[in-house]
Amino acid sequence: MTPFTTLTAIACPLGLANVDTDQLIPARFMSRPRKEGYGGFLLHDLRFDEAGASRGFMLDAPAHAGASILIARRNFGTGSSREAAVYALVDFGIRCVIAPSFGDIFAANAVKNGLLPAQVEDAEAERLLAAITAEPARPLTVDLAGRSIRGAGPEATFAIDPVRALQLLNGWDDLDLTLRYEGEIAAYRAQRRALAPWSVPARR
Repeated sequence: MTPFTTLTAIACPLGLANVDTDQLIPARFMSRPRKEGYGGFLLHDLRFDEAGASRGFMLDAPAHAGASILIARRNFGTGSSREAAVYALVDFGIRCVIAPSFGDIFAANAVKNGLLPAQVEDAEAERLLAAITAEPARPLTVDLAGRSIRGAGPEATFAIDPVRALQLLNGWDDLDLTLRYEGEIAAYRAQRRALAPWSVPARR
């Protein structure tokens, strides 16, 4: 996984609350192989009509072309546990979602795929939405180590679980978190073998 340290990018002011995982990627697209990419299905039913024609959704607006940051309202990623919702965001090019709250499973899946769920206060989300709506071309800088968002007036701060932040900063998955203690684990095993050799299974 690519480490996440600092991201400077165009932001899209999604501005929606209660965006669930079925909206992020409708279930009918999830049978497709991941290697084909899920980015084209991101928020599909909001972006396209039944004939596949664009609805002119803000994510497709020229002003937000190439956006790597989404700004939303409360309860982003609520609903079912489908990890494909995160795949769709990442494959589209989104590396950070800023919102006042996230679905718990979504936030965990996001971190495992290198996507930063940056939790801000409601007032900060509204201020950032207003700033980017008024001036779409201004880039935002999201600094994970400093827990800060710069580029839209006063510096904003965000929260994230410290362990999840550690994973993102280092590009670690759950196994890498355990391997941090590889030396301690080896020392314990050696000690255990010496103190209680009878507890170690015999090798054939």
